[in-house]
Amino acid sequence: MAIVGRPNVGKSTLFNRLIRKRKSITDPTPGVTRDPVSETTILGNRKLEVIDTGGLTESREFLDRLITQRSFSAMEQADVLVFVLDVTELTPEDEEFINRLRQFRDRLILAVNKVDNPTRELEAYNFLSLGFDSVFPLSAAHGAGVEELVEEILRRIPQLPVPERISEDGNDQESQINRVTADKESESDGFDISIALLGQPNTGKSTLINRLTGADTSIVSPVAGTTRDVVQGSFEYKQRTFRILDTAGIRRKSRVEEDLEYYSVNRAFKSIEDADVVILMIDVDKGLVEQDKKIAAQIVKKGRGVVLAANKWDTLEDTPNTLRAVTDRIRFLFPVLEFAPILPLSALEGQGIPKLLNTVIQLRTQLEKRIDTGTLNNALARWIERTPPPQNKKHRWKLRYITQVSKHPVQFILFVNKTKGFPESYLGYIRNSIRREFGFTNIPISVELRDRR
Repeated sequence: MAIVGRPNVGKSTLFNRLIRKRKSITDPTPGVTRDPVSETTILGNRKLEVIDTGGLTESREFLDRLITQRSFSAMEQADVLVFVLDVTELTPEDEEFINRLRQFRDRLILAVNKVDNPTRELEAYNFLSLGFDSVFPLSAAHGAGVEELVEEILRRIPQLPVPERISEDGNDQESQINRVTADKESESDGFDISIALLGQPNTGKSTLINRLTGADTSIVSPVAGTTRDVVQGSFEYKQRTFRILDTAGIRRKSRVEEDLEYYSVNRAFKSIEDADVVILMIDVDKGLVEQDKKIAAQIVKKGRGVVLAANKWDTLEDTPNTLRAVTDRIRFLFPVLEFAPILPLSALEGQGIPKLLNTVIQLRTQLEKRIDTGTLNNALARWIERTPPPQNKKHRWKLRYITQVSKHPVQFILFVNKTKGFPESYLGYIRNSIRREFGFTNIPISVELRDRR
């Protein structure tokens, strides 16, 4: 089912109401939704994919035309279309698009939104003049009239069984990606690996998700900040099912001038929590900015795997010296990600994608490792014997034992006789020893000190 209409008539509010959570960003600013956003939900006794589309407009601006094209593509695939109108205004654009949609008349429902008093309910029926047998007055913001709309939606769609459960909350043959569906969200346990794409605006995130899913999941344009909602796609690679989240580009706060962009950026940071691995996209033509460091710190804080993808590599001379120079520069600016793989990538040309996905799989495997306590403490004894903790007259540190308390994120607790003043350099030695000995080579791990006398 697709929700369609011109900008700022309440499509995203209705979408959020139907799926019973706030997924699409809502804001008085016209044109907030750009990429179609979808969610699988239960309405009545049916399982539906509900799609919130970008606002339809006759504007000839490049981005507006892309949004309208994407919306029409979603309509062609939908079993039911809910065309949302604003009761306070019937515009020539409304009439033009309704005329164009008459070819879908048997699956088209007119919903007149912002009906929040009896007078407006009477006004809603004036929209019958458009030539339809019925209209559905409602207030998406307050829920009035939504139940009647849902009944009509259920009447229009084919009978489908109720699922047992639904959650609300390269070049060689081996490396070929088997595209499945784009922009569909399944239950979280239906995916083997979840990836979030983060980075500055216009670094190629949407180009990469479109190449991976084999569909126009995200709008690609030269306009920085085109993606606003977190857009999902899915694909299969090497018998694994991936979910990929394309997020809004994250800029430094002084340039976040609209509340709208503030919400988009917050959603992008939230996607880190929903991901196993983050691909941090870097435009090699533009380099790094301070905000990239903040993104990196957030990824480490959440304990997620991370790959630094040096995108638009096709614009550089591909030599070992080039890769070394780029890698050295990134390592210098990203000391917090000293462990993270750095890979050259051209999302536009498809270069480097198999290696990128193979690396993501390796990181996911490392995140799932758990080392038993006995093995850890045998190793700890060897590390202490090889390099004892520093001692002085005031402090004689003793390391009691160590245990892994979680995976994904990978966290350890090291019990010592005294945590106050414990040398950070020696804690780093223990952390690096864990990495080397147990194969946590390319993911963030934390070692927390606890007192045990």
